Amino acid sequence: MGGIALMLVLASLAGCGGGTKETTTQPAAEPQPATQTDADKPKEETKETQADEPKITGDFEIQYFVGGYGDAWWKEMIGEFQKKYPDLKIKESAGSQINDQMKPRWIQGNPPDVVYIDGAGSNETQMVKDDQLMDITDWVKQAKNVDGEALTDPLIAPPQDYGGKNYTIPLVFGSWGTFYDESLFTEKGWDVPKDWDSFLAASDKIKAAGINPYIHTGKYPYYIVGGLLNSGFVSENGDDPQILKDQEANKEGSFKNDAVAKTLKKLVDMRDKGYFDNASFGINHTDSQMLFLQHKDAMIPNGLWLENEMKKDVPQGFKFGFIPSVMQNAGGKYVAIPYTSNIAIAKKAKNPEAAKAFIEFIFTKKSAVRWAELTGALMNVKADLESSGASDVVKTAMKYFNGSDTIVAPVFKLNADLEQAENDATIALLQKTIAPEEWMERMEKAAAKSR
Repeated sequence: MGGIALMLVLASLAGCGGGTKETTTQPAAEPQPATQTDADKPKEETKETQADEPKITGDFEIQYFVGGYGDAWWKEMIGEFQKKYPDLKIKESAGSQINDQMKPRWIQGNPPDVVYIDGAGSNETQMVKDDQLMDITDWVKQAKNVDGEALTDPLIAPPQDYGGKNYTIPLVFGSWGTFYDESLFTEKGWDVPKDWDSFLAASDKIKAAGINPYIHTGKYPYYIVGGLLNSGFVSENGDDPQILKDQEANKEGSFKNDAVAKTLKKLVDMRDKGYFDNASFGINHTDSQMLFLQHKDAMIPNGLWLENEMKKDVPQGFKFGFIPSVMQNAGGKYVAIPYTSNIAIAKKAKNPEAAKAFIEFIFTKKSAVRWAELTGALMNVKADLESSGASDVVKTAMKYFNGSDTIVAPVFKLNADLEQAENDATIALLQKTIAPEEWMERMEKAAAKSR
């Protein structure tokens, strides 16, 4: 991942919000062809090469979650794709609740052609396990984007590997971490945490000033797991992120060991010192983020989509700051926990040729620049974003990613049952209904059940 980090030149990232939308883009009226003589035709164009290109027609459905990234990029890309293939009838199934609303169709074997896997109610690992996604292993090796590049050449993170097979391609590349208001910290004279000791020192000063040091999203505990716990596991494992891949693989002992125990102790220390806002448990992500913006809370675990998601509510003078991790011991490296939001073709897609053509259409440097400009975030394509609309907080994140004192962990994802077990156990620990030992026992049992 070190080589990957070097390619992240002034980039950006994002994730959650919106209402459900279903749009059908009608095929454009077929234009009348202009008269063309043989001399006008490009020399390399022949009837044979034209026949080699599949004609993209018929119905084509795309499912995409609308959250912190918004839907402007999707609308633009689909509109341009429609112009390229005017005989195609495109249906957009989109919104903040689209994953739950589409679930019955997936179960019934009537899925859309393409799915962007992101947001609440989605789990890629589970979809692979349930055999819902197309095996694209062979296709992705030879596929080219519309610019003629090998599809995988410009990718930052490669297609996710599932036992030597590929079912998805990362579309978004982001990172979890702890966020704060740089302006507030400067005004109050608080030092930005660089490790666990300085985090404790800063939190004590924040609490003494009458502000809650930390808030999380109780309804969606994966925010605190991704933004706080996972980096702690890596730090306490000697800066070795293999522990996360072992947990992903349900490996025995991966949830019950010294690294996990020491990380959970730090979480309990935060709890017992009263660092957490008690309002955390009953609220969702946007509510917790609003309290953070209102300076009721000084820090929050979140993803790099945060600034874009809350842009309409950001108070004047508020300046987002980002720290990849705070649980590392003195002298330890920062740990960046990346996430990707991936795109896939349904195994039972009715128009697989259109699905493949769409993926080849969007994975270009031009599309990556537009993603940055429209979302303030980073698409999973190496592109020069220096002159794009990347935000300051994302540029700060890139400095961490490019630095030698930051470890960028591999992308990983627990299956749905294991993720739910971890979410439930973490909330129970924060509410003092279980001890760290029981957290580990619960997770080991859940992992054993998933093997």
